[in-house]
Amino acid sequence: MKINITGKNIEVTSSIRDYIEAKFKKLEKWQIELISCQATICTEPGKQQKIEATITVPKGQLVASASHEDLYKAINEVEQKLERQLNKLSHKPEAKRSLAEKPELEELEEL
Repeated sequence: MKINITGKNIEVTSSIRDYIEAKFKKLEKWQIELISCQATICTEPGKQQKIEATITVPKGQLVASASHEDLYKAINEVEQKLERQLNKLSHKPEAKRSLAEKPELEELEEL
């Protein structure tokens, strides 16, 4: 998986890059092919740090963003949001209504 990290109005240091790469490596445990990752870090007015992440998967894109005064906390929030989206995507085939068991006619007549 290729991770592209860019910074707007902020320098992306090696420690920030390593931290983001470590967080995105955790997302590979969901057994979904991650084609590419794009992370953009910027500084907003009021000393807020904002990170936006886009992950390309075979079925589309997953997008998450978070802002916090501490950049590392914002990265953690984005990682959690992406993890929830991957969890939902991996369990989506199980949740299809067409696969659910239909009640039998006898049960419906009793009601």
